[in-house]
Order: sequence, then structure tokens, then C-alpha cells
Amino acid sequence: MKKAYTAPYIERNSAGNLNKYAHTTVVRHQDSIDNISIKSLVELGGSPLFVFSEKQIRRSYRRLQDTIRIHYPKAEVSWSYKTNYLGAICNIFHQEGAPAEVVSGMEYEMARRNGIPGERIYFNGPSKRKSELSLAISEGAMIHIDHLEEMYLIEKLADELGITPKVAIRMNMDTGISPLWTRFGFNYENGEAYRTVQRLVSGGKMQLMGLHTHIGTFILDPNAYYWAATKMLAFAQTIKDSFNVVLDYIDLGGGFASANTLIDQYTPGELASPSFEQYAEAIGIAFNASYYVKEHHPRLILETGRVLIDEAGYLIASVLGKKNLPTGERAVILDAGVNINITAWWYKQRVVPTKPFPGSYQNTVFYGPLCMNIDVIRSAMPFPDLYYGDTVLISPVGAYNVTQWMQFIEYRPNVCLISETGNVEIIREKEDITDIVAREYIPEHLRRI
Repeated sequence: MKKAYTAPYIERNSAGNLNKYAHTTVVRHQDSIDNISIKSLVELGGSPLFVFSEKQIRRSYRRLQDTIRIHYPKAEVSWSYKTNYLGAICNIFHQEGAPAEVVSGMEYEMARRNGIPGERIYFNGPSKRKSELSLAISEGAMIHIDHLEEMYLIEKLADELGITPKVAIRMNMDTGISPLWTRFGFNYENGEAYRTVQRLVSGGKMQLMGLHTHIGTFILDPNAYYWAATKMLAFAQTIKDSFNVVLDYIDLGGGFASANTLIDQYTPGELASPSFEQYAEAIGIAFNASYYVKEHHPRLILETGRVLIDEAGYLIASVLGKKNLPTGERAVILDAGVNINITAWWYKQRVVPTKPFPGSYQNTVFYGPLCMNIDVIRSAMPFPDLYYGDTVLISPVGAYNVTQWMQFIEYRPNVCLISETGNVEIIREKEDITDIVAREYIPEHLRRI
């Protein structure tokens, strides 16, 4: 699409305005996504509008898969449904060969609805209900056991169904980072994981296929994965020596950091977050130094979602109004708030204008439309003056927002996908009042006003 002509203008740059990372305070505009103009996207889907790039999603998945396989060939990257469970997004990853990783019965149903067979689903989570486990067992899913009550329930279902379920043990451990995530699974250091495997084997009703861990989220130290892999492989050797059980896979979970910048982080995310290569190298060193790997060649599974989808997601928002704050800062009210962009609470997201704005800059706070003081999209940053109806582009927003967003005060907006061929399609329609009240019931005596 041919870009509209923009007249040349002079932009003032003050000497010495680069920070220690050679970043300038001048805000550069972005008027398109994948060569599709922001204006045309808003004309199609309105504002606010989530936009996903199929090209970026596929490129990220292939690059991570290739990078990890350089260091260990039997590696597989599954898709984490909780990160973004829109059907169109999930199916892009499934077309690339990713199995599904789910953490609830709801997500299990989503994966099956998308055509993923049970044997291609890894079922995590601490709250699997009996009916959910029964379905997963009967369909051959890999069930990752989180606690002893779950193990006992699976044993009873195995008897009822006449099936030997395929399971893995979830484990937690010290990997040198803080805080330790000890909620999920059984602890390695205090022997709880070993006692759990001993109990599982003595029951004789399940087939132990692997080990699983999830050491945390937004992990900025790749060495944490080295220690996780080292301890899990050592435990796999212990299981082989003690119970003569050879595991099929080691699942290192997720947690890779995206290029977003955390709220309390000084260094920009694109510089602070490790690369795919750094994560892969740390894991590869542990695997390739392991005697257990040399003898048994287990599969390596990753379930990292954020790093695959965050940068592929954008949020277009429009200016509803502005005012000056007592601090001297400018306040801009956008039509997109933390009800749909919940990760704004965690990140200093990139906010840029969608057209050039010559003139002076003023520290500007971006608020959403909610009647809540905590509805802050971005704290004060130098920004050109904006006017009613102007649009800004917020990114990265691809991870967790369309799963954790809330129907609160405002309707949730359209979500569109830019395909590899440049087609733009709405993959989730904007809500209306019927979506809000469809499941309500008003008793007869309350219908008369």
C-alpha cells in the first residue's frame, strides 16, 4: 500500500539527549504494521484495536525451534495456551508443529476444539478435576502430576477406565534465582520428588514418562535453566538407578523473557532480556554434559509462550482527551485501559505516535478510560502534543492480555490478524451488551421497575 505524502519538517534535537545506552528521547512515529497502515486498520476494526502479526509469530517460533535444536537435536517447543488462547493464534503455532500445553480443563477443551489430539497435549496445572482427568486419560494426554491427591485420583481413574495413564512428575528446585517458585510440584532438594516417584512406581498403575518444572516467569538469568536441566537430568539418572525406569522427556517449562521492560527495570528490555541463543546455550550445556543424555537421549520440551507472542502483538488506541496535571506533566486519556492491557501494570510498554508530530515535547502520562486511579497505561515519558482522535501504538502486548483481560466498565475490542499475505481479518469480534447479559437471569419480581 502506497504511503501518504508527508511534508518535510524540522525536528529539534538537543545536544546530550542520549542516555547511557545511546537511546534518544525523541519519539519516532510508526504509521504501519507489516506494511498495513494504522489508519486502514482503525477503519476496519475501530479503536481500541489489538493487532497480531502472523509473520512475526511464525518467524519467532521457527527461530526458537532452530536455535534450541542447534544445541540439542531432540528438542520440541510446545504452545502455552494460557499466554494467548485465541484459536487463530494457537493454530498458527500448531501449523508450525507445536503441541499444546494447557493448565486447566477449559484450556484442554480449547486445544481439542482446535483439532489437537489428546496425545499431543501436555496437561499441567494444580487443579485438574475428576471429569477433566478422566477425559485426558481416555484420550492419551500427558498428565503432569502436581500433588499427591491428584496422583491418587489418577490411580482410581486408571482402575475405572482400565487404562494405564501416561504421566510426568512436576518438581521444583533451587536454580539460583529469587524468589523460588515452590508452589508447583514436588521439591527436589528435600527428597519430596524422590518419595513421590517411589510412591508412583509402587502403585503400579501409571507409566512415568517424564519430569516437568516451571521455575518462574520472565527469567532474566539463562543460568537458571542450566541448573534446572542439570538437576532434572541427575534426578532422571536416580530414577533409572533406583526403579529401572527410563524417562522419555525432560520438560523445562516456560519463563523466557520477552523484550518488554519491567516497571522497576532501568536497562531497556531489548538489552536486558537474554537472547534465544543464550537460553539455548545454557540448556544445551547441561544436556550435552549429562551421562543420562548420552545413554538414553530423552526429548527436551519447552513451553515458553511470552517470548513467542509478545512482540507480535500491538494495541492501537485513540486520544479521548488531555489535561495538565499539578506536577506539570500532561495527562492523555486513551480509549484503551488496563482492563484490556493488563500487562501495563508490569511493563514500561513502548508508546509511539502513528504520525509525525513536529514541535516541543512534554512529559506525558497515558491513562485509560476507566474510572479508576490505577488505570495507567504508561507513566510519564517525553511525548509530542496530541489531540482528540489522534492514535498511538502500544507494544509489545501479545502475551497474556487477551487471556487476562476483563469485561469491566468497557466492552472488550476487536482483535485482528495480519496474515503473511497481507490480508487483515477480525479473529475476535468486539463485545456488545448481549455478550454481557446473555447468562443473566432476573427473577420475575425484580422485572417491574
